[in-house]
Amino acid sequence: MRQPAPGQLSLFGVSARAPSVADLDGLLAGNGHAVRRQDAARISVVVEEPWRVEVLVAELSARLGLAAEVARTETGITVRTPWLAELRQVADAWTRGAIKLPPPGWVLDGPRLRWWCLAAGRSPAPGNATGAGVYTLALGPSDEQAWLGVGAALAGAGVPGVLIGPRADGPAYRIVGRRRLARLLELVGEPPTGIAAGGWPTLA
Repeated sequence: MRQPAPGQLSLFGVSARAPSVADLDGLLAGNGHAVRRQDAARISVVVEEPWRVEVLVAELSARLGLAAEVARTETGITVRTPWLAELRQVADAWTRGAIKLPPPGWVLDGPRLRWWCLAAGRSPAPGNATGAGVYTLALGPSDEQAWLGVGAALAGAGVPGVLIGPRADGPAYRIVGRRRLARLLELVGEPPTGIAAGGWPTLA
C-alpha cells in the first residue's frame, strides 16, 4: 500500500470523515461484543484499567453524543453503548449464529482503529524484554474464529501485525517497527485526554 507523503491527509485516517456510530465496530475487533434486542443493538467492551473507562465514556460523548453505561463485573469494568437502531445493522453483520466474525470485505480504517486502541491497545512497560517500537492490540479470548479476519483487515490498513496466542501474553496482534507504528499513528490521530502512559502508539 502506498503511504501518503508527510503532511498529506490519509484517506483512511481518523480526521478524513465525520465520526459515525458504525465506527464502534472497531471495538468488535478486540474483545467487544454486540447484543441485539428487537430492532436495536448495543456494543459493550470489558476493560481492566479505570482510565480506559473514563476515556471511552468521554469519547463516546464527545465524538458520538452517546451516554455510556458502566458496570462492574467479575472480569473487569464493562462500558456499554445505549440501545441504538443504528447499531442493529452492525450487530447483524458481525454475527454468524453465536459466533462473532468480521463481515466480508470489512475495512479497518482510522476511526475504527482508534476505538480498538482506546479499549485494548498498549505498549510494553519500560524494561520489558519485547523492547521499544512495539504496540499490541488485544483480541477477544473467546473469539478465535474472528482473529484471522481481523488480522487481514489490519494488514489491509497498512499495519500488519503478528498474531500472538494466549500463552504469549495474548491473544493480540503485535505491531513492530517504526514504519508500521508511524502508519498506525497516522490513522488513529492524537490521543485523547486521559490516556495513560503506554496506552497509545508511540515512536519513542
